[in-house]
Amino acid sequence: MVITLKTCQKTQKMMDDFYNEMKREKTPQYALFQADDGDTVVTLYSSGKAVFQGKDADMASEYWIETEKINSGTVSYTNSDTKEKKTLKDKEKVNTSIYHNVNSVGSDEVGTGDYFGPVVVSSTYVTKEDVAYLDELGVMDSKKITDDKILKIAPLIAKRVKYKSMILNNTEYNKYQSKGYNMNKIKAIMHNKVLYQMIHEENPKYDYIIVDEFARENKYYDYIKESPNIQKDITFMTKAEDKCLSVACASIISRYLFLKEFDKLCDSLHLPLPKGAGQEVDSIGKEIVEKYGREKLYEVAKINFMNTERILNNKI
Repeated sequence: MVITLKTCQKTQKMMDDFYNEMKREKTPQYALFQADDGDTVVTLYSSGKAVFQGKDADMASEYWIETEKINSGTVSYTNSDTKEKKTLKDKEKVNTSIYHNVNSVGSDEVGTGDYFGPVVVSSTYVTKEDVAYLDELGVMDSKKITDDKILKIAPLIAKRVKYKSMILNNTEYNKYQSKGYNMNKIKAIMHNKVLYQMIHEENPKYDYIIVDEFARENKYYDYIKESPNIQKDITFMTKAEDKCLSVACASIISRYLFLKEFDKLCDSLHLPLPKGAGQEVDSIGKEIVEKYGREKLYEVAKINFMNTERILNNKI
């Protein structure tokens, strides 16, 4: 399957950051990058054309189709299997009410695309009685809300709904990486932990347990097969933050915790750390090495990101 998507500059930058650690060393002519996203090869060309090729191309492209709609107001893409060419306008919405007005437990993570700062995963329990309140607050995927708003509404959400969170600092992250754990396995372990805690410590009456799908269901359970406690009965779906309030709440609380931890890290280093994994990250990374030594990166950064090679000017 091949899906081709026309992207604006904002979406291109987001894709460049998101796929940073998945990029191949060699790229096709005129390509900004080529990356391996599970069973899908993603190529972004300088023209703005993004090509998703592989058996999971539909799943890999769905997020970016929705992102492009948000960033530009319209989206144009082509599915080679169905020969479908579609242009969607911002006003077109998908009916997601089946997962909206329900009792649900959901989980989501942040920090996986940031060189500095932790990975944070949270689960929340939202009841039907919470829906109107959360709608009034404007709860949605944290990637669509400014950090200023998140800092305001996350404490209100935390007072209203039950939540469990896990914060993985980069020293711990790098230990997982040294054992051969990829990002998806780390995320799966963390999701499983906060979901299991929610279900078995709070005993919520839920209609659904929902996880935003970052891996196929069988692969997710393969990642966590060695965990002592495994949470089952999960519904996996793409773009779950837009469809389910408990996932959206988990996204916001995770982002709030990430921001707080990120600020602490900036204070401890006495440097204004940038988020993401762009060129500005490399500049600050070099400052950290000059000021504290290269060993400091193993404490404050995700070493497997390509930024490390650029910062140290050699492979590690």
